[in-house]
Amino acid sequence: MTERTIEAVVAKPRTGKFNKNNARRVRVQGLIPAVVYGAGAQSMAVAVDPKVITRILYSDSGHNTIFDLHIEGSETGQAASTTKAMIVDWQNEPLKGTLLHIDLKRIAMDKVMRVSVPVQLVGVSKGVKNAGGILSQVLHEVEVECLPGDIPSHIDVDVTELDLHGAIHVSDLPHSGKLKFLGDEGAMVAHVTVLREEVVAEPAAGAAEPEVAKKGKTEAPAEAAAEKGKK
Repeated sequence: MTERTIEAVVAKPRTGKFNKNNARRVRVQGLIPAVVYGAGAQSMAVAVDPKVITRILYSDSGHNTIFDLHIEGSETGQAASTTKAMIVDWQNEPLKGTLLHIDLKRIAMDKVMRVSVPVQLVGVSKGVKNAGGILSQVLHEVEVECLPGDIPSHIDVDVTELDLHGAIHVSDLPHSGKLKFLGDEGAMVAHVTVLREEVVAEPAAGAAEPEVAKKGKTEAPAEAAAEKGKK
């Protein structure tokens, strides 16, 4: 587990009708539309810098990163505020992949929450190194429950001693009092299997191919000879 990189995000309140034209004007300014909700407070439409959001999404902790969200004061007299938040959903442009919209959730640091954490395999297993096996990762994320400040960027599992036909389950992952694993502890995370090559049998050289009946040929050879002798 590693510490998360926390970066502050500045959000500007949005006003007016929240339609496609409004979103287009926001993007022209170099920002993207977003919505902030959660922690018992009213939802709010804001605009944020997509470059900052992209850096957070591609950081070690990704969308599990908790950061300071500073919401500037609005023209209607609403005071500026700062809260802890995280990214819970985002939308990309299908072709270019650029960010179009994100959802931000206010986080109460003293309340446990459920998150999905990536699982990373570390090392080269015995089964791969010595027996030519294939290491397959079945489960790439696990759901845990913990306080926001205890969310790990990822969970490392050492596969060095994993031999041929060996497997690692959720119960084998590093457990601590800060994390509560949800779901089946017996679920398989990774295993080492044998690479099997399927051999397609080819006909032996000189082997006669089966006779294919021609269309319209219905008489058996013996019956045909007997019929010929009557003529």
